[in-house]
Amino acid sequence: MMDEDDIWARYSNDKTDTGEHLARVIRSLSAVLPLDRKLRALSIGSSSEPQFRILETAFRGGLYLLDIDPQALETVRERVDRQSIRHVRLITADFNNLLQQPGSVKDFLKQSLDNRKLDLITLHHSLYYCGMDRWAPLFINLQKLLLARTGAIHAALMSPESSDHHTTSWLYNHFAGKYFGLRNNQSLPGLKQKLETLPEFRKTRIFIRTSRIRFFVDDFEKFMKVIWMILLYPDVHDYTEPQKEEIVSFVYDNLFLKKQPLFQKQHHLVLYRGMEIEPLA
Repeated sequence: MMDEDDIWARYSNDKTDTGEHLARVIRSLSAVLPLDRKLRALSIGSSSEPQFRILETAFRGGLYLLDIDPQALETVRERVDRQSIRHVRLITADFNNLLQQPGSVKDFLKQSLDNRKLDLITLHHSLYYCGMDRWAPLFINLQKLLLARTGAIHAALMSPESSDHHTTSWLYNHFAGKYFGLRNNQSLPGLKQKLETLPEFRKTRIFIRTSRIRFFVDDFEKFMKVIWMILLYPDVHDYTEPQKEEIVSFVYDNLFLKKQPLFQKQHHLVLYRGMEIEPLA
């Protein structure tokens, strides 16, 4: 998975897109918080991604990286140790188990976050590994128990649907739907609508922005690794050999041979709490 994600990061503009939206959130927070305050952040499930460099420099009061994959954290640990970065803490755990129940969230705050709330919480593509029926309780816990009175939550995820045959959403829905009767139902716009009906978010400002990601690499093996990363999430579907051959042929004939990029419609969800000025959405 790390190898596939590295290819996606290297040959697409996904990480720069996420970094751009993250920078907008940080600018909004900086406009309302005291300049001499050392900000604090929790990154859930994105420990080795390039935006770590943004978070590490902006959140000197404490940056906490939570990931289920020790190998992903080890990538960061080497740099943290080599450069003597003292304000970063690495936490190996499954956020689904850790953050769903108020009791475990309170324990996490005390034991892992120095019992101090956070100015920013990010979920960059980590919600793929959490069923949408669990999103609302997760966000309630994050805002109520971990987020400071003035703070933000930033999530990024691909759109659940597209009619364009050259997109990640269409490929997943077409092939996973054809062979396993599955469709991607993980929708950040749907989450926004849900949260806006809940009393816990009555005073929270919630925004959605949409971007378009482009991916292409002139190496078919690498190209297919990204395709399988998309078609196998969040659980490994057991495609048969004929099914694999059909998928490979489709991708080669319709995308790779024509040097046609793979696109991804991407949603960014931002929640702002305690913001009296107009934030950058």
